[in-house]
Amino acid sequence: MQKSHRLANKNFLSSLDISTQEVLHILDLANNFKNNNLKIELNNKVLGLVFDKASTRTRVSFQVAMSRLGGTTVDLNPTTSQIGRGEPIKDTARVLSRYCDVLAIRTFNHSDIEEYAKWSTNPVINALTDLEHPCQALADFLTIKEEFVNFENVILTYIGDGNNVANSLILCGALLGVEVRIACPKGYEPNPTVIKKAYEIYKNRNLLKITNDPYNAVSGANVLYSDVWSSMGEENQKDKKEIDFKGFTIDSNLVSKAAKDVIVLHCLPAYRSKEITDEVIEGKNSRIFDQAENRMHVQQAILFCLLS
Repeated sequence: MQKSHRLANKNFLSSLDISTQEVLHILDLANNFKNNNLKIELNNKVLGLVFDKASTRTRVSFQVAMSRLGGTTVDLNPTTSQIGRGEPIKDTARVLSRYCDVLAIRTFNHSDIEEYAKWSTNPVINALTDLEHPCQALADFLTIKEEFVNFENVILTYIGDGNNVANSLILCGALLGVEVRIACPKGYEPNPTVIKKAYEIYKNRNLLKITNDPYNAVSGANVLYSDVWSSMGEENQKDKKEIDFKGFTIDSNLVSKAAKDVIVLHCLPAYRSKEITDEVIEGKNSRIFDQAENRMHVQQAILFCLLS
């Protein structure tokens, strides 16, 4: 078995829980898993999935990733467990630690996943909170690396809501020294604490730009990225956001303003004709389904680093 560089932190709750070297190591491992250059058996380890939010790609990619590592997965649906009845997180976490070797948690409040990590004696992975989506960001940067070989001179432009995905792209981009531009309507900027932390990491503060002008943001960009305008739990804001986000759709006209070698990413699910057009999703610049596949390979790498 290949020796893993164990992560310095026991848990993976934030993009900032890993170093630049650890990001690159995870991406290298993921690439090896993807190309069948690495076969790992984790001897029947058990992954517990605690998902308070609906999921397709995150749930399935974690389940398949664990299976490919020789482990098993227990799906803990809050509606069919005591979690949904209001059992304290500290009780749930301590019990699940005795059953499961690692937990992947998808929930709303970031403080909840921090509470799980506080009481769990085994690793906890952030499978999405309202603040961050760090596993997604790693898959995104793996997709970018596959296209451009390295991150030198790559410009990533994210167009849309300054949400959890934008936050993790900013933090992971800071670790990798990638120029990240966020274009969003006024009032929808990313978390200010995340921006502050990113500026502290960047050696060149000009590599992070927050703007309200999508056309200026895409000029010369190598990567265009979008996400839904209304995340889970924000359904009541849907109509207002569709008005506020007018002009922030990634369409063929916007793509034409970017670099000639531009690729387009979206973490899915996509509302076609809203934040991105059908034409762009299915077009030659799209790497969206490669990106979705890469979730599985990255999560294999993360699980390996936490459990080996």
